[in-house]
This record gives sequence, structure tokens and C-alpha cells, in this order.
Amino acid sequence: MSKIFTFEEIEAHNTRDDLWMVIEGKVYDCTSFLDEHPGGEEVMIDCGGIDATGPFDDIGHSEDAREMLEPLLIGIIDPTSVAKNSSAAAS
Repeated sequence: MSKIFTFEEIEAHNTRDDLWMVIEGKVYDCTSFLDEHPGGEEVMIDCGGIDATGPFDDIGHSEDAREMLEPLLIGIIDPTSVAKNSSAAAS
């Protein structure tokens, strides 16, 4: 069973040393991937602690990129949790 996180928990993980993000309802710890990200770390840090589904989809990531997320998966977002600072709220 996957661990279930709230957006309040996710929002605390928004730094270079501790970077989580939500993509399509799944929670990823992307900290270890920062140095490998082809688009640079800044874009990932900007998406830290939020629902990054919009920015992730807007870039048009490949199927290979989506597969690279799999080992970073740490849980899912609580569907009743509401994001204060998400890509959806910003648009």
C-alpha cells in the first residue's frame, strides 16, 4: 500500500536538499535527480512542494522521462487534500 500524503506535508519539501513534487496524483522525492535533470535544477526547484502536473505536461516529457520517475515514487496525494500553492492554483 502506498503512503498517502497531504499537500501540507508536500509543501514543506521545496528545497534543493529536500525536493518533493506531485505529478498526476503521485508523490515523488526528486532530490536525488536534481543533478541529472536535463532541463537543469532551477526548473525542478521551482516545482518543489507543489502539484507540478501542469508544468510537467506542458514540457511534453517523453515516455522515457515518465519511466525515470518510477524509482522516485514515495506515495500518493490524499485526494481530499487541497493545495495552497499548486500549478492549478497559479493558472
